[in-house]
Amino acid sequence: MTLKQGATHSADCCIVGAGPAGLMLAYLLVRAGLRVTVIEKHADFLRDFRGDTIHPSTLEIMHQLGLLEALLTLPHQRVEKLEAEIGGQKITMADFSRLPVTCRFIAFMPQWDFLTFLAEKAAAFPGFTLMQSTRFEQLVYDNNVLSGVEVKHGSDTLTVRTRLVIGADGRHSRVRDAAGFTSQSFGAPRDVVWFRLSKQSGDPRLGVGHNGPKQNMILIDRDDYWQCGYSIEKGQFEVLKAAGLPAFKAALAEALPFKPERLEEVDEWDKLKLLSIRIDRLDAWMKPGILCIGDAAHAMSPIGGVGVNLAIQDAVAAANVLIRPLQRGEVTLRDLQRVQKRRQFPTVATQLLQIKMSGRKRQGRPSGKMPKMIGRMPFLRHLFGRLIGLGFRTERPKYLK
Repeated sequence: MTLKQGATHSADCCIVGAGPAGLMLAYLLVRAGLRVTVIEKHADFLRDFRGDTIHPSTLEIMHQLGLLEALLTLPHQRVEKLEAEIGGQKITMADFSRLPVTCRFIAFMPQWDFLTFLAEKAAAFPGFTLMQSTRFEQLVYDNNVLSGVEVKHGSDTLTVRTRLVIGADGRHSRVRDAAGFTSQSFGAPRDVVWFRLSKQSGDPRLGVGHNGPKQNMILIDRDDYWQCGYSIEKGQFEVLKAAGLPAFKAALAEALPFKPERLEEVDEWDKLKLLSIRIDRLDAWMKPGILCIGDAAHAMSPIGGVGVNLAIQDAVAAANVLIRPLQRGEVTLRDLQRVQKRRQFPTVATQLLQIKMSGRKRQGRPSGKMPKMIGRMPFLRHLFGRLIGLGFRTERPKYLK
């Protein structure tokens, strides 16, 4: 779309953030005949180190929408079990084989492919507008009533007039900041440092998806390279940097199943990307005319890779509640409250589980005994397969004419 300085664009709903939550919600709304504008600050979806797990719950939604077959033609890896190596012993943490769904596996797919797929499917409907390289600037009010958003594309400013603004712009959401939402933070004991290593012919076969020889190392097979994640104590990255890159690479070499020489590729700190993990959620996800979903409403830990899938469930729940009010031309605060009411329990329950599994300490003693417990009681792997694969509440899209 060509933007002009001072131009005005109108939509039934403006979604800020073209991530999983934003694009899924946009697809469902335009499929119902509504006009939706999605604001995305980046020019494309090609960003490394984003969640790449598409869980059985999301695959089931794609099946219900008639999109599953096309989605699974894209390159992906299928994982029926999640495993971890703890104390030299491989433990199955989650088994998806008994789930009552079409796909009893996690599909590991680069998020940029998944987002491109959703955007292309949404673009098949006339009501869809995606504004990329466009930055959300501020909420617009007329007589103290929300009437839209102001955005910037390069040096040009545009106003999107709308009756509803959705903040789906992630854990650093500008929408939730602009709206003045308050939140609770539950901390997280660790961060993750991500980096790449190229694949070589003699590399060990570690299976598909995430794997690794030690609990603090994640390896993701990207076909032509390894995406590596190294878990560190919260806030220790600057301390590690002060100790120097050689010392940090020595620690990485101990955790990786490769020869230390492979780390010659990591020759500067700029090749290491810090993911600062946090767990938080808004007290209220909404104000009149504004709703936050996904990470904008509740930042999750990467444990279990559930963040993307909770965001998708939020989007489906939001669409189920909001399609009829949007079609009538009036979305009330009570409508928006219904979305949070629907999604509050699975959000809180998932975050509590993540805190428990993260090994957060209480009174100086570690509380994270979950992996060893699963190893001792195998039936738990099926329970966790259900909790990770489907979550605490699944959503089914309505209005699928």
